[in-house]
Amino acid sequence: MRKNAIPDLNDRRKQQAEARQAMLEKFRSAPGPDDPRMVEKRREREAIAQARAERQAERERARQAEEAELARQAEIAAEAAAQAERLAAEEAARLAAEEAELDALLKAEQKAARDARYAARKAAKKDRRKGGGRERGY
Repeated sequence: MRKNAIPDLNDRRKQQAEARQAMLEKFRSAPGPDDPRMVEKRREREAIAQARAERQAERERARQAEEAELARQAEIAAEAAAQAERLAAEEAARLAAEEAELDALLKAEQKAARDARYAARKAAKKDRRKGGGRERGY
């Protein structure tokens, strides 16, 4: 057929029948499921699939082991953080108690000094009321 010729209906039917026949011949010439080559290919595919499944299972086991290790490390870190927090709280409580004790001592000293000043003032006032002091020659 020429390149520039427009195919008519019969030409197209003929080409379609030839294509269908070629596909049918190709299908018929293909080896069957019990052909030794096909059996060997099937075994190879099954071996590949089994190896893939084993690799996948190994990766899954490794992932689970890694997750378990990460969980264990996180637990250890949380435990260490809790212990550090507890120690910090104890230290803060100890410091607060020491500070409170020092504050109480300081207040007691200040009160004693204030009371001493007050007592001295009262004694001086009492002495002045009695008229004593320098004039009497004490």
